[in-house]
Amino acid sequence: ILLGRSALREPAQIEAELNRHWDRLHQGLSYYKPPSSTSAAKLKDNKDVAQPLKDFGLRISKLLGLDEQQSVQILQFYLQEGYRGTRDSLKVVLKDERQSQALLLKITDYYYEERMCLLRCVLLLLTYFQDERHPYNTEYSNCVNKLEKDLVSVYQKQFETLFRAEAPTWETRGNLMSERQVSRWFLQCLREQSLLLEIIFLYFAYFEMNPSDLLGLTKLFKEQGFGQRQTNRHLVDKSMDGLVDRIGYLSSLILIEGIDIDFLHKCALGDCTEEHQFSKEMDQLLLTFGDIPHQAPVLLAWVLLRHTLRPDESSPLIRKIGNTALQLGVFQYLSAMLKGLGISGNNCTASTAKMCIYGLLSFVITSFEEESLQCSQLIDAATEVLSAPSLAEMFWEMPNMGMGMILDSAVGMFPHKIGPLLQLLTALLSNKATVKKVYNFLDKMSFYTQVYKHKPNDIISTDDETLWRRQTPKLLYPLGTGQTNLWMPQGVLGQVMIGGDQGYVVRWDHSYSAWALFTCEVEMLLHVVSTADVLAQCARVKPILDLVHKIISTDWTVSDCLLPLTSRIYMLLQRLTSVINPPVDVIASCVNCLSVLAARMPGKVWASLHHTGFLPFASNPLTTMAQCVSAEGMKAGNYGNLLVQIEQPRGEYAVTISFLRLITTLVKGQLGSTQNKGLIPCVLLVLKEMLPTYHKWRYNTYGVRERIGCLILELIHAILNLSPEGEDQSSTPTLQSLCIYSLANTEAGQAVVNIMGIGVDTIDVVLAAQPSSCGSEGPGQILIQTVKLAFSITNNVIRLKPPSDAMSPLEQALTQHSGHGNNLIVVLAKYIYHKHDPALPRLAIQLLKRLATEFLLSEWSCLHVVLDLIDSKQQGKYWCPPLLHRAALAFLLALWQDRRDSAISVLRSKEKFWENLTTPLFGTLTPPSDTTEPCVLETCAFVMKIIGLEIYYVVSGSLEQSLKDGLQKFSNARRYDYWSQYVKSLVCQVAELEDEGIHYFTETLMLISAWRMLLILSTSHSDVMHLTDESTKVKLFMDVLDGTKAALTKPTSIPCLRLGSMMATLLLILLNQWRSVVAAAPDILSPLSLILESILQADQQMMEKTKAKIFSALISVLQIQGLNGGDISQLPQLLLYVCETVKDEALALIDSTAHMRETTESTEDEDSMETDSPRGPQKDQRDGVCVLALHLAKELCRTDEDGEHWVSVMKKIPVLSSVLSAVELSLRSKSSLYFTEAALHLLLTLARTPQGAAAVAGAGVIQTICLPLLSVYDVSLNGTSQSFSRKSQDSTCWPGVYRLCMSLMESLLKTLRYNFINEALDFVGVHQERILQCLNAVRTVQSLSCLDEADHTVGFLLQLSSFCKEWQFHLPKLLRDIQVNLCYLCQTCTYLLHSKKMLHHYLQAKNGEPAAPLPKMQRPPQAKEASSSAAAIGGEREEVEQKALLAVQCNLLKILSKTLATLQHFTPDCCQILLDQCMDLAEYRTLFVLSFTTPAFDPDVAPSFGTLLATINVALSMLSEMEKKKEPVSLSIVSLASSEEIQALKSLLMFTMENCFYVLISQAVRCLKDSSILPRDKQRLKQELSSELSTLLSSLSRHFRRGSPSSPATGLLPVTVSQTKPSTPGSKTSNEGQEPFIQLVQAFVRLVQR
Repeated sequence: ILLGRSALREPAQIEAELNRHWDRLHQGLSYYKPPSSTSAAKLKDNKDVAQPLKDFGLRISKLLGLDEQQSVQILQFYLQEGYRGTRDSLKVVLKDERQSQALLLKITDYYYEERMCLLRCVLLLLTYFQDERHPYNTEYSNCVNKLEKDLVSVYQKQFETLFRAEAPTWETRGNLMSERQVSRWFLQCLREQSLLLEIIFLYFAYFEMNPSDLLGLTKLFKEQGFGQRQTNRHLVDKSMDGLVDRIGYLSSLILIEGIDIDFLHKCALGDCTEEHQFSKEMDQLLLTFGDIPHQAPVLLAWVLLRHTLRPDESSPLIRKIGNTALQLGVFQYLSAMLKGLGISGNNCTASTAKMCIYGLLSFVITSFEEESLQCSQLIDAATEVLSAPSLAEMFWEMPNMGMGMILDSAVGMFPHKIGPLLQLLTALLSNKATVKKVYNFLDKMSFYTQVYKHKPNDIISTDDETLWRRQTPKLLYPLGTGQTNLWMPQGVLGQVMIGGDQGYVVRWDHSYSAWALFTCEVEMLLHVVSTADVLAQCARVKPILDLVHKIISTDWTVSDCLLPLTSRIYMLLQRLTSVINPPVDVIASCVNCLSVLAARMPGKVWASLHHTGFLPFASNPLTTMAQCVSAEGMKAGNYGNLLVQIEQPRGEYAVTISFLRLITTLVKGQLGSTQNKGLIPCVLLVLKEMLPTYHKWRYNTYGVRERIGCLILELIHAILNLSPEGEDQSSTPTLQSLCIYSLANTEAGQAVVNIMGIGVDTIDVVLAAQPSSCGSEGPGQILIQTVKLAFSITNNVIRLKPPSDAMSPLEQALTQHSGHGNNLIVVLAKYIYHKHDPALPRLAIQLLKRLATEFLLSEWSCLHVVLDLIDSKQQGKYWCPPLLHRAALAFLLALWQDRRDSAISVLRSKEKFWENLTTPLFGTLTPPSDTTEPCVLETCAFVMKIIGLEIYYVVSGSLEQSLKDGLQKFSNARRYDYWSQYVKSLVCQVAELEDEGIHYFTETLMLISAWRMLLILSTSHSDVMHLTDESTKVKLFMDVLDGTKAALTKPTSIPCLRLGSMMATLLLILLNQWRSVVAAAPDILSPLSLILESILQADQQMMEKTKAKIFSALISVLQIQGLNGGDISQLPQLLLYVCETVKDEALALIDSTAHMRETTESTEDEDSMETDSPRGPQKDQRDGVCVLALHLAKELCRTDEDGEHWVSVMKKIPVLSSVLSAVELSLRSKSSLYFTEAALHLLLTLARTPQGAAAVAGAGVIQTICLPLLSVYDVSLNGTSQSFSRKSQDSTCWPGVYRLCMSLMESLLKTLRYNFINEALDFVGVHQERILQCLNAVRTVQSLSCLDEADHTVGFLLQLSSFCKEWQFHLPKLLRDIQVNLCYLCQTCTYLLHSKKMLHHYLQAKNGEPAAPLPKMQRPPQAKEASSSAAAIGGEREEVEQKALLAVQCNLLKILSKTLATLQHFTPDCCQILLDQCMDLAEYRTLFVLSFTTPAFDPDVAPSFGTLLATINVALSMLSEMEKKKEPVSLSIVSLASSEEIQALKSLLMFTMENCFYVLISQAVRCLKDSSILPRDKQRLKQELSSELSTLLSSLSRHFRRGSPSSPATGLLPVTVSQTKPSTPGSKTSNEGQEPFIQLVQAFVRLVQR
């Protein structure tokens, strides 16, 4: 909780926890009491604790020597937090002696850890209570202020108790207290002593120690021998030495802190020494010190105190105490102490210790002569102190005082002794500012110190030999000409520091750059590499390399200045690694430098490095995976030899560690594929020779094995995370494919599995054994990191491995089940109990999720753990932090996504599973602006997705009752409203923070996606999900609309756009699914218009899909809501946006189409290098922006019928001209089909109003369409119908475009009449062949698309037939051909309508397939159901075929009715021919021959009067059929069509009969008046017609007595006839004369009967 890793994270919660447990923190270890009879009696009387737990609690009390009630409390805590079994298994364990003993030992470990954690809490409070950057600084500070009063005295007593405690024995504690347990007890005792001292030390770093406390602690530590005189020191073994030393270090530090050196130093500088207290008793006590190294720093501090406060009376004593300190190796001790306390950083104890020693050393150097101190050891200690960054900065603030004097001393011996100065400067590099200081310091050196055995000849000296002058200039290094060197000029003066027979130390007053000197030193090493001087020279060069490494690591910008040094490292590496006994420390330093360089310029480092022979290499080109894995032709390089011959025998691995870091850095540098292939031998060495065996090598130092393992896995992890750009995807092996193959199929993979198999218990043991000072660098933390990497690598290998039928060895190792309880899956699942690093359980669950997804492994081993984690009672507890809960749900989601039915069925049936799962959905989340736990969003998203998948896959009736109840509860609790509002606020939050970006965007996206899925499901499963309330739906819909608006009205950031796009998709789906909700919703058009305005101003490329969705939404809204009355204000603006878009898209399409044509033409001739198109190829898609914009424009124009707005908008924006140009280009190139279709729909809508038709015609529609339309169809030469499509008429196709053009011509002609006649005649003239073929095709192709084209064609001809005279004048031959073809079409339609069976036969035989697709069966029926299901299938098939037949009949009827209406214009007007005796009959041709045979299907049989009579008969029989109610349901038209369709069909039949009678009468009268026809034939005509028509009239009158609709187009009849009022549809009539056309027929019959 205090670390901030639990579910309690708010400052108020932390404060409450601290107040609740304050007394426990104050008491420390005294909180745990010894056993007592009172406590045992209270436990016995406690009725709340079960008897088995009481009994076991007494056993714990005996073993631990702990209060009985506290023992039971510890047991309960352990069962709650640490026990990994079930309630039932616990009962078994308590009854079984062996198992209960194992449980006792585990509880012992748990109790020890509890004691440590209690002390660590106090340590944590002391670490951060004054750190203002810490989030809980105030709460910690308040707690420490309450604790401060007597904390030290309480904790000091506990320390005394611990080191004086007698070890337990089996007599006092029972049989379980074996030697091993006694040793474990003592280890705990030492750990607690160490931690108590750490707390006391930190306390006194903040609070002053009074002299009595100092004296008391000094006596205590002397008595205890600074940790070495433990009461139980006979129990100390080698593994405990570190803890004993730590106790000594902390004891020493506490006393130094008590002496208060810093205050003493201030007193000395301010000359007020009397303010510092001096204790004589303490003085006497310290005189007895001197036998233990831990006492040395205390003596040194006391020397300073005496020297400062009693300078006169104590010089011999000071010398004596000081010498004792030096003899104890005080500076050496201080170095060891600071190393032992760990690396500073987050380690407060280490950094405080360094601050304390910094003060001590500064004062020592100021107070005493340098010669009297052990100079080299002092520099080592100073280096350790200055490694703390804050102290390095403090040093540079006052470089001439205190510690600065050590630096002067080191400079005085440079470059004779090169190490001390560089050691100090390397430590002083803490940030970029200090790098500049160090670089400049070394660049301007003013002294050059040399040592001479004898006085040189070229020197003049003063008489006293204290000053030398150089007579001649001299090169300082014996290097060849042309090489870098240093030159000391003539006349330089040198001061002799030490002189005599022993030799001379001379400091020359000479200015030079140390960097040039370092280059010379490296050159010298290259020069002497094969001589005996090599080791001495290596000792000089190593500090240089370490300094360079630290500089370029801290500030890369200085690297250019260091080029003379860094460029020589490659040669150095080559030479040093090839000698017989290579200096490994210098080689490691070289490689460390290269690692830093490789991070910035990997290509350059690789290019230089692979010539050195240092790295492993391949002697043959690598072509196959088998060759790589076998290591055929690969050499280990100098590094490989050095590992085997030097490092492994010695057990020291500095070069290996630096080699692994270098290779990892090169891999991360994303080198090209060629360089990466060069790294294959290096990686193969790691995979074959290191990873499988590194744990068996010899090691001298604890922790190195773990570090090497971690580095190996870091390298593999980096390779598996290479992006595709860094990896060449060709057939030859790549680094990644090599790693994947090796890990999947060789022992390298088994090694990784073994690392994962370490298990949570082993990690806990390692963590428990390490001192708390290790921080993030301890063996435990490195082990955790290694296991985490192993999980990640395994997950990636399974993810990236090429698919294969056979399981790889890695997969087998992961999924095999051992019979001895050592199941690896169980081991992996148990990582969920790990508490130190929350990422480890998360990675473990991710791997289990991957295994569950990829393999049919048993999920049972981890299901109960996951079920525990989602238990609603556990959620929010500190042992189930949100991240762990999220990971558990991610695992469950993987099961559902991959349909792991066996696991899912077990989970479903678990009691309270659905209740626990859905708990997160009923919580109240913090507002998005305050969210601190983004993973909670993911948790809720996973729950929504699981529920969604369950509803989707399971039939609603089969859902678990508990889930149904949960969904009912979700609805009743108004959670739909809550989540809708929350998701909306999330989207708004992203929109508001678009500039800064939202730090939990991924989680936000996931939640919104899951919510979207639930809403989409609710549209089809509203009953199950209980989302039926209309007001709730309206609220949800408006929230989605508001969210979309928030995300898209200021779209500048990519997160906003992604969210906006998602919300727009949801909006569109809801619009189409909830039409009733949308109809009832308030104004939707306004927000959509705002969104459209906004996205049209954004980056168009990013907005393409979103724009399309908004257009689509607007179309839906207009179709559902219309303009909603008052929203007319939106129309002009919307029209403006849409027309602008249409114009831009059309122009872009023109550019794109023209560019594509140019490109195509150029590629036919030569290879074109052209890649730059105006806007990239314009995609023609059904849901593309361009197409949808045209459809939206169509809807808007349809809404604005009177043209109040669109006319003015289209005057401003040249929409029509750009659209027509694009259509023309599309037709010519037969491209952009969807665009062309949409454009024609828009033009068709406009053409239905006079203004629109005028605008379309005026824009040049005929020039656009007439000739280019020839490109979209083929005319067959022999006049057959093969060019006609058998496709469904609904699918977009070029024949469909042709039909639309035909409709457009029809509409324009109908609206504009004489103003368009010339254009219409041009059109019919250009396309006459297609028109004639289309009229003929109905006889042979009865597909709906062919019939549809015939319908459109006849519709156009119907309009054109009104202008017979103009047509006759311009195209007389075509007119005659059309008339003949129309008569034949009439005959064909009548025949097909008359012979239903023949039509059915033609539909099946000619089209080669059933007219409509039959429903697919899910699976073959079982044998016993075969007969019944076969009957059902037969019935279903028959119904489908009947429906298809009916559709064809309706189309034929439409064509027939329009054909007859057209023929009516080609035959004389009935009234005129009957009444006008002077009419010119030559104007009208005879259309039907004088014959009364029934129509044939033979094209050689000419249409006759029999055809027309047959047509009337067919229409009448179809009308009668619709009136029959007794036919079997499956066969009747009534059962196959709706009442509206039947009504329309009846009207159409009446219309057909009217027109047919009209044509019949007109043609008959023309024949009767035609003098060229013989009287005999005329008589026969009269007789036949009289007979046939009388029969028909009687049938008609019977029909009308039953009631029948009137014709929908009585207006087509002559004016005189249509004046009679028609009967209303369906009305019964007593006087059949009311039907005008019947009156006409009766009149005609009377005429022929005369």
